[in-house]
Amino acid sequence: MKSNETLDLIEEITRKDGSKYYEISNIAQNGRAELAAVRGFIQNVRILQLNIPRSSSVIKYEKYINENFEMPKEDFDHFEEWTKTPEIQELVATILRENHIA
Repeated sequence: MKSNETLDLIEEITRKDGSKYYEISNIAQNGRAELAAVRGFIQNVRILQLNIPRSSSVIKYEKYINENFEMPKEDFDHFEEWTKTPEIQELVATILRENHIA
């Protein structure tokens, strides 16, 4: 079953190897990332911006995420980093620029 999530925040995730990346997410997913950090699947997560505007870029990215990924249940045993095509990666870069993150 695919999801119907509304994405409205930007977070920075620190992988186990110390590298970082930005993700467009929501408070429920941020909670899952926090739990992943507690379980040692990632090092850290922090919210950079809440309530980002629902731009056309955010809506397109949200559609991609909802069509391609399932939101994890609370009993997950790994952290799934959402993979992105080059087109989707550019969409994320646009969202970051729109919100003065990149």
